[in-house]
Amino acid sequence: MARRREGSCRPGRSAALGVALALLTAGSSTGTPALDPFDVVVLDAGHGGYDDGATGPRGTREKDVVLDVARELARELRARGITVVMTRSEDVFVPLEERTHIANDARGDLFVSIHANAAADGRIHGTETFFLSLDASDDAARRLAERENRAFGEAAAAQPIAADPLVAILGDLIATEHLSASQEFAGLAEERLGRRDSTSSRGVKQAPFVVLAGVQMPASLVEIGFITNRRDERTLAAGAGRRSIIEALVEAIGVYRGRHDVRRGIRSSPARGAP
Repeated sequence: MARRREGSCRPGRSAALGVALALLTAGSSTGTPALDPFDVVVLDAGHGGYDDGATGPRGTREKDVVLDVARELARELRARGITVVMTRSEDVFVPLEERTHIANDARGDLFVSIHANAAADGRIHGTETFFLSLDASDDAARRLAERENRAFGEAAAAQPIAADPLVAILGDLIATEHLSASQEFAGLAEERLGRRDSTSSRGVKQAPFVVLAGVQMPASLVEIGFITNRRDERTLAAGAGRRSIIEALVEAIGVYRGRHDVRRGIRSSPARGAP
């Protein structure tokens, strides 16, 4: 069942201070970690409402594709005994702070933000999976983060965390706490997505996505294809194409879940292992 807590940490200087202190206190403990099985995933369907996200040559809208994928992914995960919390389950725009609030209130074991990519060059295609870093892997990753961040308004696009040196340091501490796990899941997700088509994977990358910065759990952002590419758009618009994406993400989450529990000394049953 979902693990709830009273209140939640919203983005801001005092919130970052509080979370950093909690992490530092937890890190100083020498006791054996409590049994804490993987059982909550937070799914974040990008954009929504008045924000269509990117649009393909045939008019396919990013907000519709990612919501459908998130809904079906949630159904599959719930069938495997995982509690799923969605930041949006219908066509509405959810502000950044509310998405962060929902995720942290759920105390998830993993946060997965689902998006469809876009490029001016319609020949570019494939999947990319990101985890948080203040520095982008390359210029394309930086531009993508800037575009996605702008969906939440100018304040988010300006990356206010980096503007305050103290909060930037603490934010880096928080990110580092889950950095290894975030990178691990990103690798699993991208590898499974790439199995569908050996030419489709563009690799695991890093970028300063604000939607990943505020969540207090391992977090990745998955770009499930370039909606501006005609082939990718057909895949994203078709039921069979979306199904292959969902199956890849279910498998990645299942493998990550198994590893998570083994690290905590929890014996995985067939229902808890990889799908």
